Parts: sequence; C-alpha cells; structure tokens
Amino acid sequence: MRVGVLTGGGDCPGLNAAIRGIVRKGVEVHGFEFVGVRDGWRGVLEGAIVPLDVRAVRGILPRGGTILGSSRTNPLAGEDGVGRVRETLAEFEVDALIAIGGEDTLGVAAALGGEGIQVVGVPKTIDNDVAGTDYTFGFDTAVNIATEAIDRLHTTAESHTRALVVEVMGRHAGWIALHSGIAGGANVILIPEQPFDIGQVCAWVENRFKIRYAPIVVVAEGAVPKKGQMVVKDSSRDEFGHVRLSGIGEWLAHEIADRTGKEARTTVLGHIQRGGTPSAFDRWLATRLGLRAIDTVKDQDFGTMVALRGTDIVRIPLAEATAGTKTVDPALYSELGVFFG
Repeated sequence: MRVGVLTGGGDCPGLNAAIRGIVRKGVEVHGFEFVGVRDGWRGVLEGAIVPLDVRAVRGILPRGGTILGSSRTNPLAGEDGVGRVRETLAEFEVDALIAIGGEDTLGVAAALGGEGIQVVGVPKTIDNDVAGTDYTFGFDTAVNIATEAIDRLHTTAESHTRALVVEVMGRHAGWIALHSGIAGGANVILIPEQPFDIGQVCAWVENRFKIRYAPIVVVAEGAVPKKGQMVVKDSSRDEFGHVRLSGIGEWLAHEIADRTGKEARTTVLGHIQRGGTPSAFDRWLATRLGLRAIDTVKDQDFGTMVALRGTDIVRIPLAEATAGTKTVDPALYSELGVFFG
C-alpha cells in the first residue's frame, strides 16, 4: 500500500515527531510505501508529491515545524476540489491519506472521507480546540513558551511599576491563556468563552498596584469585551473564512492606561508560541498518535481520527471530531477565578 502524509494549517511543535512515527512503523512493521504531500492541501491540488522514507525522517524528532511544509489552503473552496484531489491521488498511486492538522484541515479530511476518499486524521494544534481528544500535540509546548514569557515579564513589570498585557493565541478557545496564565501567576486572564468587563479588568489592575505589585494581564487573541466586537488589526480572511487575529492586547493596554492613569504595555507572543523544539510531552503524544494512525490505515478504518482519551489512544469518527470546537468549560474558568485580581 502507498500512503500519503500531509500537514495542514498552522505549523506547531510535534509535527515531525508524528511524521516520523507514521513512516517508521509503516515501513518497518507494515511494509508500506510512503509519499509526502508538500504544503498541506495545496500540495494535493498542485501535485507536489515527494518521496518519504525512513532515511527522510531520521533526526527530525526534536525539530519544530514540519519537513513537509504547510499552508491554509482549502481544496474545497475552488471548482471541483474533490475531483482534483482524486486525480492527484490516482496519478501518484496513493491508496490512503493521513491528514495531520487542526479543525480546518480535519474538516476537509472529513468531507473527503464522505466522498469515498480513504483518509485518517491526526489532531494537532497549539490551541487544543479539536473536539474528541483530551489534548492535541503542540499545545504543551505553546503553554510552556507562554509561561516562560510571563515569568520574564513579571520582573520587568515590577521594576517599572507598569501593567503588562500578554496576548497569546486562541481564536475561539482560551486554553493557552488559561493554562499559561495560571501557571505564570497572571492577575487577569481573559478568554474568548467569557466576554469581559473592562471596568472589572481595570479594578483588578488597580488593586494590584495598591499592594505595590505590577499586574500581568493575559488575553487570548479572540477575547472580546462585553457588548463589544472582536478587536482586530487586519480584517482580511483566509481560505477558511478566518480573520487574521491580533489587536486585543494593544486595545487593552490603551484602555487600562486611560482608565487607571498607570503605564501599560503590550507583548504579543504570536508565532513564537508555534516555533522551536517540541516539549517532551508533545514528542511523546505526537509519536503515539502517529503510530496509531498508521495502524488505523492498516486496518482500513478510514474516515476516523486518532485521539487521546485519558492515557489511551482511541479512534473516533472524523465527523464527530469536526462537529464543533472544544472550548473551556465556564465552570473551570470560574473555579480558577480565585487567582484573578
């Protein structure tokens, strides 16, 4: 059997570990042949297919990013996208496809599976917002990076007695903000799932100054004020219809400075959260998911996604995994609210 592997959407730490796990077990245990699809779904449309063997995946375990490249291309957005995908797979004699990605990449995989294309999904995203899996790889590394940044910002904030706003990724889900904010001892944590009161935010900031400590505000890029709209710098959209977010951190800093009279600055972590060496947990999880994904292909259990449930790797329908976004439970946010302010 010839199996294609692609990585779509934003890059994240652990992608290479997943590719390595898939190829090594696929070749050494199942005797499969592999090809890599360059630049996500764009490579399927353009026929950008490259050989992929054990030699190609040696030494890539600790590397960030993806050796196959990625893109936010949506093959279903153009004319006869499904037909073009079929043609490419037939041309290169690809029997099955493993798609590694987040909600958009897996959404395309689910649609193609519904059209009879043999596909298996592997969940990755630093946002940890793919339904049906407890964690996605990439998330742990992103949280560690954000937490280290918050730790460093505490010292400069206190040295200058100013409020610092840290903007992290999280379009619809505040997992990175919540985990890194709690781990880093932030005084305010704002997430998309809970519209915030700017007056309350400023009250928490002022209370912190009263005890002679400089406040740290951690905000997910998709957080919104009550009775307000999402704050963005760029209203252009990608092929999946998503606005390119960023701007809430700067808006918050201006509001805090105007309302409290205290100096406030913004740090936008942006793609720093995506890059660099994956954590040990992300390497471990990505490897396990990759190993189970190629077993799923061997069993011809197509139209499924491998997922972490507790300590087990299980299979769930792609349709279930892409039915909605996994967001922060309001009860969890409220429970941890004792640390805010």
